[in-house]
Amino acid sequence: MVSDSAIHSLAGAAGGIVAMSATYPLIVLSTRAAVDVKNDSKSVVQHLLDIVKREGVVGLYSGLSPSLLGIAVTNGVYYYFYERSRGIILNSRQGSKALTMLESMLAGVIAGSATTTISNPIWVVQTSQAVRAEPSSSEPSNSRAAPRRPSVLQTIRAIIAKDGLNGFFRGLGPALVLVINPVLQYTVFEQLKNILIKKRTLKLRAGGFGSAVAVLSDWDFFVLGALSKLVATGSTYPYIVLKSRLQAGQARAKQYKSSLDGLASILKEEGIQGLYKGVGSKLLQSVLTAAILFAVQRRLYEFIKKAITSL
Repeated sequence: MVSDSAIHSLAGAAGGIVAMSATYPLIVLSTRAAVDVKNDSKSVVQHLLDIVKREGVVGLYSGLSPSLLGIAVTNGVYYYFYERSRGIILNSRQGSKALTMLESMLAGVIAGSATTTISNPIWVVQTSQAVRAEPSSSEPSNSRAAPRRPSVLQTIRAIIAKDGLNGFFRGLGPALVLVINPVLQYTVFEQLKNILIKKRTLKLRAGGFGSAVAVLSDWDFFVLGALSKLVATGSTYPYIVLKSRLQAGQARAKQYKSSLDGLASILKEEGIQGLYKGVGSKLLQSVLTAAILFAVQRRLYEFIKKAITSL
């Protein structure tokens, strides 16, 4: 019999692929903005049009393949470890079947640490591919032809040639710090969900529905997913900038002595805006992705569980 955690894992992986595919151009925009040390005042739309002009629509999907693999692995592993941790915590005590805030955070830290370590090599490849361009071998160096984006295999070879296997763990330090992002996200989501269910349940029972328990709709999950991700990403964005620069193999980023030194260097050289480069497109992308993920994952979980139990 397939465990409930495994079903959550499958649904999370599939839901992540759907959400990532729908919002990927915004990831490219925010990643390139994060690793760019130059200050400019262009809007998200202007940056998008610049990429389309230089590279065509395909430029908005640079690094999509490793991203889909990355999000499938990330969400699959995260949901599995989160649900396993959640089940262990709930089974260890009697009473309420809702996690407290501290319990949500503990489950999130366990799941996030495992996920980050396992998936970091995939995100190094994705970030490198999204920001790296090579001149076409058939074009002169001063040609205005659109840059050729390296394939996944070419990117992997370039990382190994430059940094060896250690290159696949660039940015792992700030990535582990960013475990707080999904911890915040899922904690806020869990607490908002509990508050909403409790409020609606009390309303139902006050209306004469006895022991009825409120059930949240797809729209509820969409909104709660968006709100929780807004809080998480808005709180941790400077570390996202630092992680992107390290994973892209940026020369300046290699000189950072530590995560705090990196943040201080960016602040000194580029000002406070340097810590929030690409934040507009990132917030929009992450909020939409989380909203879609929470809504789709719930439906996929129910579908997969029903399909398995009917076998």
